[in-house]
Amino acid sequence: MSAPPPRRAPVHTHGPAPAEPAGTGLRLSPGAAARAGVVILAVAGSLVLPLWLSTANLTVYVLTGLYAVTAVGLSLLMGYAGQVSLGQAVFFAIGAYTAAVLSLHGVPAVIALVAAPVLAAAVAAAVGVPILRLRGHYLAFATLAFQLIVLSVISNTPFLGGGLGFTDIPPLGIGGAALTSSLGYAWLVWGVTAAVMVLSVNMIRSRPGRALRALATSEAAAESAGVPVVRYKLTVFAISAAYAGFAGGIYVFFIGYVAPDSFPVALSVELVVMVVIFGLGSVWGALLGAVGVSVLVQVLNNAGTLPGMPQYMPTLLSYAAYGVILVLIMVFLPGGLLPAFRGLGEAVARRLGRTDGPAGPGRAGAPPPAATLARSLVSSLRLSPVKGGGKPPPEQIRRQ
Repeated sequence: MSAPPPRRAPVHTHGPAPAEPAGTGLRLSPGAAARAGVVILAVAGSLVLPLWLSTANLTVYVLTGLYAVTAVGLSLLMGYAGQVSLGQAVFFAIGAYTAAVLSLHGVPAVIALVAAPVLAAAVAAAVGVPILRLRGHYLAFATLAFQLIVLSVISNTPFLGGGLGFTDIPPLGIGGAALTSSLGYAWLVWGVTAAVMVLSVNMIRSRPGRALRALATSEAAAESAGVPVVRYKLTVFAISAAYAGFAGGIYVFFIGYVAPDSFPVALSVELVVMVVIFGLGSVWGALLGAVGVSVLVQVLNNAGTLPGMPQYMPTLLSYAAYGVILVLIMVFLPGGLLPAFRGLGEAVARRLGRTDGPAGPGRAGAPPPAATLARSLVSSLRLSPVKGGGKPPPEQIRRQ
């Protein structure tokens, strides 16, 4: 028999373990670092910019933030639930009238403001049960009709101020402290905008958000996988209404006046353009769209009110601009501006050897391209009929 091999003596190490080489800690990718830098600059700019604005421009700045809050909710509704709403301004109006009526009847302003999104969401949940069973331009016309009905009811109800509305609405405040300056409202509104954006991003990244992304990709596939499609659509509809109602509540305290004419159909169309122009389902796209369209509207209003211009010229210019924007997006940038810029940046980065992954457009679970719902909107207005009974062909609903 051969002798067993000699046993090796155990090796005992004394002292600390060797240190890891420097530079192996957590690092941000170039894309994440760039996004973090953009967020920091955006927050700093939103705080500093009001200090340099005039009173008139500060009012536009506040209204832009309120429209951004509403547009974020509408982007979730159209981008993930796939529902075209031409009446989103009605929930803005419901929030405004809720806050106005309660505050004028002695309810503290803060409680009235909290009640605004609650009532708007409740109305959306009640109306959404029958409305969300419709599809395409039928749904768009149903939401538009709901806005016209609500505004007509308000105009003919003395308790709601009738056609003249309410004036001398008390400012927003707690106890004896009231918010009366436009600068204070600017910081409040953009703080609310930041909170809504964070909430929306976290909601999209949560488990229900993954179900929404599946719903955006294919409603039939999501339903076959066990996703409660109807319930999720109704929930997103109520959330988008709550966003609009909260923005409407702040609006009425800031302006101090509310009337049915403050919420025309043009405002709903304007919100749709804000959402479509930079891409559906994008929180940042809704924010950028609100800023861009608000600036455009101010430029067109200034041009339409020049000496010699007819009274209807600002509205005419606005509708013409909305139509041109929708057509250009449908033809040249079906995914919206933001995905196009993102794809261009990733292409440049790949060319420079900084990334190895595929481009952003084409990733699974992304919301439908802006052109799909824009075509539905345009066909519902009978500007560009779509073949196949108003239903876009399969290649138009391919997700990016």
